[in-house]
Amino acid sequence: MYEKILLPIDESTTSSAVLHHVSELAHWGDAEIQLLFVADTSRDSVTVVNNDVVDALEREGESVVEEAGATLDTLGVSYGTDIVQGNPAPTIVEYASEYDYDLIVMPTHGRKGISRQLRGSVTEKVVRLSDRPVLTARMDPDDKLAFPYERILIPTDGSRSSKRATTHGLQLAAALDATVHVLSVVDDSSLGFDVRSMLSGEESEQGANEAISAVVSEATDLGITNLVEHVEHGTPSDEIRAAVEDNDIHAVVMGTTGRSGVDRILLGSVAEQTVRSAPVPVITLTADE
Repeated sequence: MYEKILLPIDESTTSSAVLHHVSELAHWGDAEIQLLFVADTSRDSVTVVNNDVVDALEREGESVVEEAGATLDTLGVSYGTDIVQGNPAPTIVEYASEYDYDLIVMPTHGRKGISRQLRGSVTEKVVRLSDRPVLTARMDPDDKLAFPYERILIPTDGSRSSKRATTHGLQLAAALDATVHVLSVVDDSSLGFDVRSMLSGEESEQGANEAISAVVSEATDLGITNLVEHVEHGTPSDEIRAAVEDNDIHAVVMGTTGRSGVDRILLGSVAEQTVRSAPVPVITLTADE
C-alpha cells in the first residue's frame, strides 16, 4: 500500500520515535524511505552572499541526513536521501508529487519552542496543500506510535474529502486486519433552543447516521467485519480525541476539510486541530479533484 514513503526531516527528527515508526511501515509494505532535508532559503534572516549561507544550510542538511540515515541503517530499511533548497511546505508537496510518493510522514513539532511553532506551521501547510496522504505524528514522549495498527478510527461527515479518507482508511484496515471505529459527530455548538435549531439538529443526526451507513456499506464490500459505529454530540475535534482515548485507537484516518468552509477559515479545519492534539498518528487526505 505504501511503496514509496517521503520523510522530510530536520534536526529535531533524528532522535525521534518517528524514524522507528516509519521504519515499521516500510518493513510492512516493503517500501523505500526517502529522507528529504529542505534548506529553508525563505527565511527573512537568510542573506545569500556568494552562496555561503546556502552552503551552510546544506551542510546542516548533510549532517541531519547522515544522522537519520545511520538510524535507518540499524533498523534495516532501504532509503535514499536528498537535500534541496526552498520554502519547506510547498517544496515538500511539490517533491512528493513530482516523484510520485505514496505517503508523506511529518512530525508535528521539534524540541524547542520556536522549532515547535515552525515545524507545526510547516506540517499544517503540508496537510492542507498535499494531494498525497500525509501521516502526522507528534513527538511528545507520552504519545503512542504503535504498529501494526490494530484499531483505526475513521471520522466521517459525508463530505468529499471524508469519502476519500474513508476509502483509504478501510483499505489500510483491510490490509492490517484491523478493527475499524467509524465516528460521525453532530456538532451541537451552533444550535440554540428554538424550533429551527431542533429541526437542524434532527437533520444533523440523520446526516451523521447516513454518513456512517455509507462507511459500513463500503467496509462490507471490502470484507471488513470488525467495525464499531459511533454517533456523538459535541465539538468534532474534542469527540475525535475522546474516541481515540476511550477506544485505545492506534491511528486516525480523516479528510482535511468538512462541509463548512466558514469553520475552516475561522477555526482551522477539524483535521488540523486533530493533527495538533491527537496522541496517535493521523493520516489526512484532501478531496479528489
